[in-house]
Amino acid sequence: MEERPVLIITGAGIGIGRATALAFARAGYYVVVTDVLEEEGRDVARRILAEGGRAEFAALDVTSSAATDVLVADVEARHGRIDVLVANAGIAKKLSLAQMSDEEWDRTFDVDLKGIMRLVRAAAPRMRARRSGRIVALSSIMGVAYGWDEHVHYSAAKAGVVGLVRGLAVELARNGITVNGVAPGYIRTAQALSKEHSLGPEGLEAAASFIPLGRVGEPEDIADVILFLASEAARYMTGQVVTVDGGLLVGRY
Repeated sequence: MEERPVLIITGAGIGIGRATALAFARAGYYVVVTDVLEEEGRDVARRILAEGGRAEFAALDVTSSAATDVLVADVEARHGRIDVLVANAGIAKKLSLAQMSDEEWDRTFDVDLKGIMRLVRAAAPRMRARRSGRIVALSSIMGVAYGWDEHVHYSAAKAGVVGLVRGLAVELARNGITVNGVAPGYIRTAQALSKEHSLGPEGLEAAASFIPLGRVGEPEDIADVILFLASEAARYMTGQVVTVDGGLLVGRY
């Protein structure tokens, strides 16, 4: 059985997920790297192993309840525990309301919101039995304060994450499990750098001018907060969604 604390993280092949997987590995966790991006996910696991950490990769589509259940059961069986869940997998496709089909709306909710529920639902029984666990879910400033035109499905799903965090926190608290969220601001990720679906490189750099700290965030800025929320230092925090945005919200409103 694994002696290190065990983390399952979704969407860990790139961006915030990748940085978070590396941060937890460096902090001594056994990291189960999951993603639909198989080559990118395998690269993250290889990077962790090359640095002397412990990791494995498992392909996972969080829209599949069956696949999520199988993954969690397998990790529990082989390692004897799951200490931390980081539900990071997400998509954000630019679509105007006029273009919005039921299928596009449902797809975003299936990944960005229901994918979190599936992971927690699968892992919670054993966490409850051990009376221990840390769960961190990714929201967004677009879910806690901003509206984002041509991304109403994304904003709505990320707002849903806030309610999910609160509800889960109350339901699981008596079993020694904490549930918190992180709402990133403008972060230098592949999503934000996409001209088709987000700001693009020029728009992202322009954002630095109205962020009080004077720069856009890096994935590591979010990863370190996630690591804190999973640590003993955050033992009395639950049901909170922490905004990490360089002062953007308080600086503009």
